[in-house]
Amino acid sequence: MRLRRPFAALSALGLFAHNAFEPRAGVGLVFEPFLGRRGALAFWGGYFPLALWAAGRRGETGERLSAFGAGIGVAGVAVHFRAWPWSLHGGLPMLDEAEGLTERQLPAYNAVLWAWGLSSALSLARETRRGSCGFALAGLASFPILLASAGHHFRWAREQARREPERWSPALLED
Repeated sequence: MRLRRPFAALSALGLFAHNAFEPRAGVGLVFEPFLGRRGALAFWGGYFPLALWAAGRRGETGERLSAFGAGIGVAGVAVHFRAWPWSLHGGLPMLDEAEGLTERQLPAYNAVLWAWGLSSALSLARETRRGSCGFALAGLASFPILLASAGHHFRWAREQARREPERWSPALLED
């Protein structure tokens, strides 16, 4: 299979890295509060192959799915910088704290966010044709929904950490 949209594939891999990082860090999986761990794993287990398939597919379907995914990627990264404190480091915004992650985890997390956001933005700019712009805009328009979901996720994760502290990041228990 020839990769038609490499930045879209990198965007999907950036989301994968993000979604792999958070549970490993002890802060839960995206959509886990709504779907449970198994449901969220099933959802993402279906999404990632679809996103990679779309990045390699010729035609409108692949292009539209990739545009939507890239829009969600830009919105998803923007949510982090809206929801959490950040500061400039070498001219680049970096999160100073986020989602119950420890100070030690933040540099790697920032790198994941930057890779995901940059590849998503490049996919929008270089791989999205005029006919798919509506799908890209729909992905970008997910920002308020993703922001609300992130707030809910963090409150849920803090509650889970109080119930089972051994399974969750200790930073979730800090005020």
